[in-house]
Amino acid sequence: MKEKIITISREFGSGGKYIGILVAKKLGIPFYDKDIIEKIAEESGCVDEFIKRVSEYAPSKSIFAYSFIGRGASGESIEDKIFAIQQKVIKELAEKGPCVIVGRSADYILRDMDTLNVFIYADQAQKVKRTMSFKGVTKKEAEKLIKETDKRRSINYKYYTGQNWGERQNYTVMLNSTLLGVEKTADIIAEIYKKEIQ
Repeated sequence: MKEKIITISREFGSGGKYIGILVAKKLGIPFYDKDIIEKIAEESGCVDEFIKRVSEYAPSKSIFAYSFIGRGASGESIEDKIFAIQQKVIKELAEKGPCVIVGRSADYILRDMDTLNVFIYADQAQKVKRTMSFKGVTKKEAEKLIKETDKRRSINYKYYTGQNWGERQNYTVMLNSTLLGVEKTADIIAEIYKKEIQ
């Protein structure tokens, strides 16, 4: 039996994190999200909230923002150091065995390993509804949050991987959680995983 890592990239409000949790439960394998932040914080000496902010998101909604962040004598910024630690942590977790890792460019970081790379997307109306419910915000605030979050994820991904976030060639499968529902989406991922490890 082959060991395989599942990476889940997701649009904000698509339910990707919850789907990842369901997949891990269905397969009886570890799920990593907050654990990664805690480990990076531990190794970098930075607080969790800062890691959460810089480990997956660009400093602003433009890739040029990376030109203006502070850099040390080595030419490295704190964001670069965090990404290097993030790579190390994700590889160490993956080497322990099968697991589900959400976000943080894991599909790219683990490109030399046996992975099932999933991208979860959803219809805008569903993303807005879910964001309003989970974040307790207005429709307008939800729309803004979705747009800004995905933009900053996309820029961060492009800056550190050189690839375009959400492009189909970067993933094994792309699933619409609005069409399928979160439970069915998780079932499909688990079924694909089971077939691929046989």
